[in-house]
Amino acid sequence: MLRTDNDSWDLATSVGATATMVAAARAVATNADNPLIDDPFAEPLVRAVGIEFLARWASGDIKAADVDVADDAWGLQRMADLMSARTRYFDAFFRDAMAAGVRQAVILASGLDARAYRLSWPAGVTVFEIDQPQVIQFKNATLADLDAQATTELRAVPIDLRHDWPTALRAAGFDAEAPSAWIAEGLLAFLPPDAQDRLLDNITELSTPGSRLAAEIFVNRPDDNGEQAPDSLLTASERWRAHGFDVELADLRYDVDRNDVAAYLDSHGWQTVVRTLNQLFIDNGLPEIPSAAGDLGGNVTTPANNYYCTAIRNA
Repeated sequence: MLRTDNDSWDLATSVGATATMVAAARAVATNADNPLIDDPFAEPLVRAVGIEFLARWASGDIKAADVDVADDAWGLQRMADLMSARTRYFDAFFRDAMAAGVRQAVILASGLDARAYRLSWPAGVTVFEIDQPQVIQFKNATLADLDAQATTELRAVPIDLRHDWPTALRAAGFDAEAPSAWIAEGLLAFLPPDAQDRLLDNITELSTPGSRLAAEIFVNRPDDNGEQAPDSLLTASERWRAHGFDVELADLRYDVDRNDVAAYLDSHGWQTVVRTLNQLFIDNGLPEIPSAAGDLGGNVTTPANNYYCTAIRNA
């Protein structure tokens, strides 16, 4: 399903299905023999959504080896590895921000994120979760059925990030005069370029000096002819579709020219530090992803081209 300006979704459709797939990968990573993360809520949340392929993968009924093709740049195992490294990165970001005295955390496009339930937060922290109303309603109801209790003050902000979410965030109690910590995990590629800039501008306006931001940046680099390179996700998606997961993930992103996030933040009063995905993999003892693979008339873009940045608001 191609994107439209005012499209919406639940956790089983469109962009929402990507949040469920991410949670399934966290469940697989949690259940690994030597897990790098621990998210006990991921598997029950995925099962509750009801996408059979993802529920079976999250519970171990489907193994990566049953679906992946050896030597391919991307697949289920790589997805679980990514969630191990990515989750640890953003968890560490919040821990560092809280250690520095920040007491407001904002999770943009929170999906099935359970950090408000599984992390140990210092006293006085408020976590704000922003996402589509039906996404937040489903997650909160499912966690309540599991008798899960947030480990800190949690405030939901049910609104589309393409709408006036800063007003809704303030109405939920956010204090723009106090430092804050923001994460944009698995989000920016699903926004049009102008919406990405507006999001970063709004975060900047709401962030007093000392505030922090961590973001994941998806890169689909041009090939030798200046065209967007074929994506390894397309090949993997075809295999997933054969197993019943009928969502074309590549169609949900806006793979078009946009401002580089780190450079944009640096020019708007932030100081950024960048790490590539493969640097995260190395940090966590995971095998690197090839930067390009295959031969589809040129290089094939892989997630290895993605990068992560943390930023501190200076002025």
